[in-house]
Amino acid sequence: MEDLVKKLMNLKNSRLSELVNRKLLEFEETGKEKQDRVFSELCFCLLTANFQAEKCIQIQKEMGRDFLLLPEKELAEKLKKAGHRFWPQRAKHIVSARECSTELCALMKKNGKEMRKWLVKNINGLGMKEASHFLRNIGYKDVAIIDFHILDLLEREKIIEKPKTLTAKKYVETEKLLENIACRAEMNLAELDLYLWYLETGKVLK
Repeated sequence: MEDLVKKLMNLKNSRLSELVNRKLLEFEETGKEKQDRVFSELCFCLLTANFQAEKCIQIQKEMGRDFLLLPEKELAEKLKKAGHRFWPQRAKHIVSARECSTELCALMKKNGKEMRKWLVKNINGLGMKEASHFLRNIGYKDVAIIDFHILDLLEREKIIEKPKTLTAKKYVETEKLLENIACRAEMNLAELDLYLWYLETGKVLK
């Protein structure tokens, strides 16, 4: 673990920190935006499940307010045209999520872990990872985004043995481990994710 902490501290003390801090500020500003903008970010995270984040960023830009306005069939066709692999399922989840958009914004004063429980329970298609991703992207700093990239990195650093299945229990256990790493590296979980993602992919996305 100490080797990873040193790598993270070195990155934090490099010019990369400027980009990371700018991204974190963007996330905070998104969380202060109108309901439409927050819902768009929720839809982005619904799209990212088992699909490339960079492609989802492109689709999100193309969609604009269509996430809120298009009937399910038309939304599905537009997602298909945009190149999303799972266009029927994602259109269905997005249309279903519209019913919760107002309540979602009203609940945003809760802490990240309480919000995540509500999201996983109430938004079809949103698992622990996607819910955490959404929360980080609207300014929350107390939940971890754990996917195979992060698990691969932790295994390579000899911190964990990569689980065959990332159950909710295993997710929370790994999150506690990441909280410890973040504390040692003097950063929050939102910062940690961006630096870990950079270590694994060489990119800083959202």
